Amino acid sequence: MTRHYTYRHVVTFDETNVVGNVYFAHYLHWQGHCRELFLAERAPGVLLAVRTGELALVTVSCHMDFHAECFAFDVVDVEMSLRGSSGNRIEMDFVYRRGHDHVATGGQVVACMNPTVGRPQPTRIPAELADALAVYAD
Repeated sequence: MTRHYTYRHVVTFDETNVVGNVYFAHYLHWQGHCRELFLAERAPGVLLAVRTGELALVTVSCHMDFHAECFAFDVVDVEMSLRGSSGNRIEMDFVYRRGHDHVATGGQVVACMNPTVGRPQPTRIPAELADALAVYAD
């Protein structure tokens, strides 16, 4: 069984289109919410380093696959799990659930960068973040 961090989201009208379903880009936005809340709860020092400009977490790639529509006031659980990490990169998988329904899947790769050296340079995953992520490794 894969361990995951869960972000619970209630869909609002502003996230839907004229047809009434959630506009596709919001699913990616929710990935960001999930990732940021994980940092706030599990690695606050890393979030501080990002805020003060000592560290940049750069999204290298992301993707989404849609399986069912979501609508205003649906409650969607975004489950983030660790696919892997190596060097300065972290690979995450996301599963979107509305109750027992599997509505979407996605993923993203994030690179840890040192923005203080003129031109951003790759830097190792901070120890606090590596420790927080270890809980989600198989």
